[in-house]
Amino acid sequence: MCLNILIRNSAAGKCYNSFIARSDSSFEKNRYRRWTELDVESTKSNGKYFNYYWEDETTDVNPKNWPLVTKVIFCLEIGFLSLSVYIGSAIYTPGVDQLMQEFSTSRVVAMLPLTMFVIAYGIGPLLFSPITEYYKLGRMPVYLVTLTIFVILQVPTALVRNIAGLCVLRFLSGFFASPVLATGAASVCDIIEVPYMPVVIGVWALFSLCGPSLGPLIGAALVVAKSWRWCFWFMLFISGLSLLICIFLMPETYAPTIMYYEARKLRKLTGNHEIKTAEETHEKNSVTGLKDLAADYLWRPIEISIIEPVVLLINIYSALVYGVLYLWFEGFPLVFIDIYDFTIVEEGACFSSILVGVIIGSCCYVIFIYHRFTVKLKTNQPVYPEVFLPMAIVGAVFLPIGIFIFGWGATQKSHWIASLIGAVLAGFANFIIFQTLLNYLGMSFPKYVASAFASNCLFRSVIAGVFPLFGHSLFFNLRIKNFPVAWGSTILAIIAAGMIAIPIFFHAYGPQLRARSKYTV
Repeated sequence: MCLNILIRNSAAGKCYNSFIARSDSSFEKNRYRRWTELDVESTKSNGKYFNYYWEDETTDVNPKNWPLVTKVIFCLEIGFLSLSVYIGSAIYTPGVDQLMQEFSTSRVVAMLPLTMFVIAYGIGPLLFSPITEYYKLGRMPVYLVTLTIFVILQVPTALVRNIAGLCVLRFLSGFFASPVLATGAASVCDIIEVPYMPVVIGVWALFSLCGPSLGPLIGAALVVAKSWRWCFWFMLFISGLSLLICIFLMPETYAPTIMYYEARKLRKLTGNHEIKTAEETHEKNSVTGLKDLAADYLWRPIEISIIEPVVLLINIYSALVYGVLYLWFEGFPLVFIDIYDFTIVEEGACFSSILVGVIIGSCCYVIFIYHRFTVKLKTNQPVYPEVFLPMAIVGAVFLPIGIFIFGWGATQKSHWIASLIGAVLAGFANFIIFQTLLNYLGMSFPKYVASAFASNCLFRSVIAGVFPLFGHSLFFNLRIKNFPVAWGSTILAIIAAGMIAIPIFFHAYGPQLRARSKYTV
């Protein structure tokens, strides 16, 4: 029953019903029986009966009415989908030395493919996020088309013969990976009731943030066994598997899209062309020009980050947190290979320390948010955006501590576990800060949440994408005897320590800032 809902409403299931079963199966007949028996004249009120049908708590057409097991399976699918493309961001980095030798290029240029990927999946949501919210399309067509292109791109990426081509292909890969990374949380929210949304999004984010940590671990094994090119053959396999799951087991979840197609079926079955969704009626009665669309989807994310101090400060902070995550790809080799003589595979395994920190952070976050957010909403208590900030302050404190321990613990006179402990603390802080501040951002600007998130995604991806380009120089030029990454880490830790003021400032003055904002409702 649980898988039946997913299979029946997936792209493959829809094709089967349309072209093989031709929608005359007993299931379809029973599903719409009461509609075919309706008196056409009695349904002249625009959408009256259709709206009642959507609110029926017994129908699985509404994803929020799915059985719990079905929801869990779907969330795991979205999580795996996000993980499978996010792994690709840094999977090739253990093979940077091979790439430098093969293409006769510098280390900075060899890191450009990582930068291109990260920047591209910050740009992509500006185009794809609005498309997924167009009621005649929804989420699944965008997922299917972009993921298919992403899978295909792995073949030329694995075969490319020059660094310029690799950079271009990586940019395109990041661009077409962006819908999964940007809209995955929205897909999860489509099936979850409001009180549980931050909790479930936290679980989804665990999959997403595990990707950059697992990538170097898997990539290291592939680089040693074969070459850096096999990292992209692996990406072809895992993203291809995700595409198959998407085709056969993932249904549309965007409510306006589901209602639109259900309304079309009902119009055909009843002969009543007055059965329409609210989106159809609104589109018919409104005229939206290209200029308005550009203002809504392209300019507003930029404008809101310029004139809203909350958005700007969160963008800056999340860019730092994101940038530190990607700086590890330069810092880890300097510590574990140059100081402790680890092999490439052993150094790749060290990235699991970040993974451990992220898992610990997600557990603490889910427990905290459940008691401070979910329980309050379920008992009809008021909940304000500031509910997330105490946890954000905790993460803000642990981030500079973790960076400092990582840098000053990296010496031949100390055990390598010291730097790993610092990485665990930084991974913990990374997850906590990222999740709490994004939730705070979403609750502060509910009407313009898409613009606020698009702004954040663009800002942090562009800034963080540049970090790996100067990471090696940052650590190498500031090295001192016995402490090769200490002062570079200290600079990052000092900046991170200064950022602690941001969640404290929001906690103290958040209500006043929202009261002055034209975007807060």
